[in-house]
Amino acid sequence: MANKPKRDVDEDLVRQLAKLLEETNLAEIEFGRDDWHVRVVKAGVAAPVALPLPPAQPAGVAAETSGENSDIDLTNAVTSPMVGVVFTSSEPGADPFVKVGDQVKEGQTLLLIEAMKVFNPITATRAGKVTRILITSGDPVEFGEPLLILE
Repeated sequence: MANKPKRDVDEDLVRQLAKLLEETNLAEIEFGRDDWHVRVVKAGVAAPVALPLPPAQPAGVAAETSGENSDIDLTNAVTSPMVGVVFTSSEPGADPFVKVGDQVKEGQTLLLIEAMKVFNPITATRAGKVTRILITSGDPVEFGEPLLILE
């Protein structure tokens, strides 16, 4: 087995990731490029074995997403491509990018995920109708977590 080349640790990156953990209340975060990656985990926190279920909805959102999250068919779910904090509108108090029942076009912004102080637009990969929104603005999200259902 060949030895992997030794890499210097980018201490600034580790500090930025640790700060992001604190800001988002996440238990761990992983970042990588090409053939390397680094994972930062809060002390005393066990790493999850599987992706978490979508977060429970507050009372104000329950009408839009009625039913238990465990009963939702995630076949057409738009999932998070990264770890971060999700935002459903461009700024506090603004109308959300999409609502349940909206018809969206391919490329239309559905929501934003803030990671490392960068707001990343999450766009529709195809046209469709938003049938459920599984997240609440301001919640932390994990990689692969279902965000909304686009039929």
